[in-house]
Amino acid sequence: MPAPAHTVADLAATMESIAPLALAEEWDNVGLLVGDPAARVSGPVVITIDLTPAVIAEAESAKAGAIIAYHPPIFAPVKRLVATDPRQQAILRAVRAGMAVYSPHTALDSAPGAMGDWLADCALPPGKPRAADRRALVPKALPRPTEEAKIVTFVPAADVDKVRAGLASAGAGTIGRYTVCSFAVEGTGTFFGAPDSKPAVGRPGTLESAREVRLEMVLAQRAVPLALELLRQFHPYEEAAVDVYPLLARPRRDTGIGRRLVLDQPVTLAEMATRMKKALKATHVQVAPAPQHGEKQAFTHVALCPGAGASLVDAAAKERCELFITGEMKHHEVLEANARGVSVLLGGHSTTERGYLPALAARLGGLLPRLKFQTAVSDRTLMQTV
Repeated sequence: MPAPAHTVADLAATMESIAPLALAEEWDNVGLLVGDPAARVSGPVVITIDLTPAVIAEAESAKAGAIIAYHPPIFAPVKRLVATDPRQQAILRAVRAGMAVYSPHTALDSAPGAMGDWLADCALPPGKPRAADRRALVPKALPRPTEEAKIVTFVPAADVDKVRAGLASAGAGTIGRYTVCSFAVEGTGTFFGAPDSKPAVGRPGTLESAREVRLEMVLAQRAVPLALELLRQFHPYEEAAVDVYPLLARPRRDTGIGRRLVLDQPVTLAEMATRMKKALKATHVQVAPAPQHGEKQAFTHVALCPGAGASLVDAAAKERCELFITGEMKHHEVLEANARGVSVLLGGHSTTERGYLPALAARLGGLLPRLKFQTAVSDRTLMQTV
């Protein structure tokens, strides 16, 4: 019996395993933009930078079942869909052909081993992926939904197992593939009960001390109310001492927007330009050396961002980067970078993105072997040298 076909939901989940949507910038519009998650992907998946009329025509000819468009074809809020608008016409054609459209954009830039790292590889000597220390320019944290808060309580040793089990039934204590995770340490608690109190140990109106266990468990923020209710149910004290702490996310060094390289071997701007042209298969790049950087100035600290990365110049300068490599910047943005002592190398917006698509196709093909992935032939660099 043949294996069931992959669905749009399978494709979306696999893309998110490569580039979690939580890594996208807040202003971005990523994920499944067009299509029915339950629908079967009946044809090849076309991967492109932009969903242009030429790309949609190519996808129609290939009888594609889905399109992965790196740049979101739906970005700003849409009040109407009309065929007279070229971009909306492409979306309408995709809908009519039953093709889903998925966009990863800045999630793919930030994800480890994805587009940002591919561009960083371009700046390294061929065949030497470890020729620099590498980290995200602006590190991000992948969300850990079961570790958003920590609940702490103080309970007699005889009741620890009961309270722990009650909290676990609310979802507390889940860390990755492990459940009922907790930490406990013994100590001494004191209390002075009011005359009308009913302490589980000791007497009202007397300063009492008791051997207690401090019990800690992580949990999701949404689970806190239920956990508190169950804690009150299983805790033996009339008034249980409870603390709830919010937990900060844990940024990862290899995850986030942009990349920062500290090269083992310094490189001049001219040498880097030659290296990037070869890696990007580009006929030219643009360079703007900072005034304090002479022709023979050699750089060790390099920042990179695919596409249009001007918003990261500030982070690059703060991280002592001497050279910033991206696709495009406005004139005044280049001047500002130079004024901050950062030289600039521009490789072309989509030129600094498109070269990663074959690697993405190969990666997806390994994860979804019953689907065929192909990069769009008609997806060309918009600006060309003539």
